[in-house]
Amino acid sequence: MTESAIADEQVVTLSKRGHVAVVTLNRPRAMNSLNGAVCVRLKEIIDELEQDDDIRVVILTGAEKKAFCAGIDLRERKGMSDKELNHLRNNIIFPCFRTLEEMEKPLIGAMNGLALGGGAEIVLICDIRIASENARFGQTEVKWAIIPGAGACQRLPQIVGIGRAKEMLLTGRIIDAKEGEKIGLYNLVTSSENLMEKAFEVADMIGENGPVAIRQVKKAVNMGTQNKLAIAFDSEASKVCYHTQDRLEGVAAFNEKRKPEYTGM
Repeated sequence: MTESAIADEQVVTLSKRGHVAVVTLNRPRAMNSLNGAVCVRLKEIIDELEQDDDIRVVILTGAEKKAFCAGIDLRERKGMSDKELNHLRNNIIFPCFRTLEEMEKPLIGAMNGLALGGGAEIVLICDIRIASENARFGQTEVKWAIIPGAGACQRLPQIVGIGRAKEMLLTGRIIDAKEGEKIGLYNLVTSSENLMEKAFEVADMIGENGPVAIRQVKKAVNMGTQNKLAIAFDSEASKVCYHTQDRLEGVAAFNEKRKPEYTGM
């Protein structure tokens, strides 16, 4: 199945207000999880917005209040062959994440509800993170015998410190909004009702400034803080986990709603 064939415009929506665009992950019944169609459409929209001179700031959020993004849709992977899984990762998922991390325009994350796994990685890619009081964040990949593959092992330590990052990555522990604000994961925590209002408030403040200067500030900060080689290694390191029996056990346990039994094989 080709990328264009699986794309569905409704799984990600786009709206605009002045110089601000709002991109919404729109699979609320699936906790806004990332399947192939979401990744294809999200990449298309970000590519379009990068070329839109009227848009200076992008807000990324999730539909409804239950979840920002619960991560990769493991149900989609059920029964996939190694070849199909590699295609999904290499040709659909990772290009989407690279498009987000290479954005020149500021990306504000409006985090409502759960952000887990791949959804948590998107949180870390955002330049500014504003969370609702019901937000919960977790790099939970180790619970499914895999590791974050899109840069979380590099970004999380920069944001919250090495010790806290290792603890969160090694345990897969989920933290609430209060702890997230305390450790510097979120720039601001507000009520669910005021989440988008606060996101627009920050976006409008940025959008009033010189567009070239805005892009150059982001580029300059990223130049000094991003290690692209290390981020690329996250992807390579994650491949080791994807060819283990434990990874298959993790997917099976998820689909069967039971606790996985890992053997280290």
